[in-house]
Amino acid sequence: MKTRGNLIVISGPSGSGKGTVCQGLCRAMSGLHISISATTRKPRSGEKDGINYYFLSREQFEKMIAGGQLLEWADVYGYYYGTPGEPVIEALNAGKDVILEIDVQGALQVKSKFPGCVLIFLIPPTRAELERRLRNRGTDSAEEIERRLRWAEKEINEVSKYDYLVINDDLESAIRKVCTIITAERCRPALLDVEMLLQRYRNA
Repeated sequence: MKTRGNLIVISGPSGSGKGTVCQGLCRAMSGLHISISATTRKPRSGEKDGINYYFLSREQFEKMIAGGQLLEWADVYGYYYGTPGEPVIEALNAGKDVILEIDVQGALQVKSKFPGCVLIFLIPPTRAELERRLRNRGTDSAEEIERRLRWAEKEINEVSKYDYLVINDDLESAIRKVCTIITAERCRPALLDVEMLLQRYRNA
């Protein structure tokens, strides 16, 4: 029996498939809570407030920073991104595994506050494939794509600080790998009511 949930952080360059992998995790596993981030960027086509992100003004976001309401936050590509803390803590205390889909800056902030969290870095097989995915999205200008590619190089340099590296060359394979990581992390004794399990074992 789990006494609390795992905090799982998934990072990777824009275009690495983080959101799609997280959707796949929800289909493949139970007991997951996907944290919704807040951002000051404008919604892309099809994105909805409170589902994909909480879309906030800079003033609203800065009030959350000042009020200590964010587990982490960062300025990425000229926009604020951050994780509201209360829903995450509530889900962990309820025994759910919480998935944070956040950038490297935010991931390292979370690691400093929650040393037991699990950091997973997701990356396409090549830079050329990353560029292809960004261009095929059709949501960013050529200038924005170049900026995201430059930022990706900085993020990749931090991969040694992560617990796991998953190469997203095939979506279903990447989802299975992340599922395997989460399943293994659920077996850590620190997250289980070990005394109850041993008592059940001895009395069976």
